[in-house]
Amino acid sequence: MVFIDLAFQQKIIRKEIYSNIHAVLSHGRYIMGPEINELEEKLASYVGVQHAIGCASGTDALLLVLMAYNIGPGDAVFTTPFTFISTAEVISLLGATPIFVDIDPITFNIDPNQLDQAITALKKNDTSIYPLPMTQNKPPLSPKGVIAVDLFGLPAEYDRINAISKKHSLFVIEDAAQSFGAEYKGRKTCSLSDLGCTSFFPAKPLGCYGDGGMCFTDDDQLNEVIQSLRVHGKGHHKYDNERIGLNGRLDTIQAAILLAKLSIFPEEVKMRQKVAQRYNDLLNCSSTFIVPPCILEHSTSVWAQYSVLAKDERHRSTLQALLKEKSIPAAIYYPKPLHLQEAFNSLGYREGDFPTSEDYSKRIFSLPMHPYLEKKDQERIAKILLNSIEENID
Repeated sequence: MVFIDLAFQQKIIRKEIYSNIHAVLSHGRYIMGPEINELEEKLASYVGVQHAIGCASGTDALLLVLMAYNIGPGDAVFTTPFTFISTAEVISLLGATPIFVDIDPITFNIDPNQLDQAITALKKNDTSIYPLPMTQNKPPLSPKGVIAVDLFGLPAEYDRINAISKKHSLFVIEDAAQSFGAEYKGRKTCSLSDLGCTSFFPAKPLGCYGDGGMCFTDDDQLNEVIQSLRVHGKGHHKYDNERIGLNGRLDTIQAAILLAKLSIFPEEVKMRQKVAQRYNDLLNCSSTFIVPPCILEHSTSVWAQYSVLAKDERHRSTLQALLKEKSIPAAIYYPKPLHLQEAFNSLGYREGDFPTSEDYSKRIFSLPMHPYLEKKDQERIAKILLNSIEENID
């Protein structure tokens, strides 16, 4: 059994993939070829926004949008500590300061109530309101924006996040690296805030065969700036540089592969829903022992991962060992919250600052999840987990 079955997916569309790659080899426009524009137009239409800008990775997508907002030293951007490092890494790369906000215990996404507290705490420079980075002997930080993460494929609570951010005059970036294809109140992810970013890393719901990413916006000016930034700050031509930018382009061959995959993507999203529902049904009786994920009524998840909570860290290790004995893979997203990572030691956060993220990092683990996961394999996984309940393993 595999954790994500990309090989099976490739069998279904191999002819289309080969044809699309051959077209790129024939026209020879390996950088910014016609497939880039075609993919951007199709994905902008799919998401329901005016502009889509392809780039080299999901990390570059986040970096580009922060650069478009001129984020730099002295600026503060709020985000979650329970995510992959790239979300906060891009803030630090620009010399700005990430300010972490704990997660909602139901959705695993940034908690809007605590976000409001954190923004207020920063504006008042009062750590009694909410934990803040260590800024002794430094000028006060200026709050500029929020990066909300759609963890495991479930959109964050954007109505509340957007309203809170508007109240405090902050922009909102949607990190939809794991949620492309999901919906929130009838709208697709990447259209839920000022700017949306996604990743086409191979393991993502819509993934290429290398690295790739995309930015989405309805803002004409931001679109123009991001297009410039991804090609070394290009102006009217490649040797006219209006600003400092990146080499952040999406490769034409990767766009060609994504176009082939896009043809089956809507159906794969439906299949992911069925696989997740099957897990929910199989594990429902274990809710006090293994906590399955919860999806809010107004949202759909694209199920980049199917993640459950064990009772504690020891219990998780036991369950993982039981699965491994039967050659069933499991993964942990994420074993250490960002505020406790060595890379962010300079911020001065301490254990206990974000208790839900810290607790869940010790308990969470993910089961095999992809559109082609068979019922018999899910039943096998569930049987192992449910038998551990009967045996009272802890």
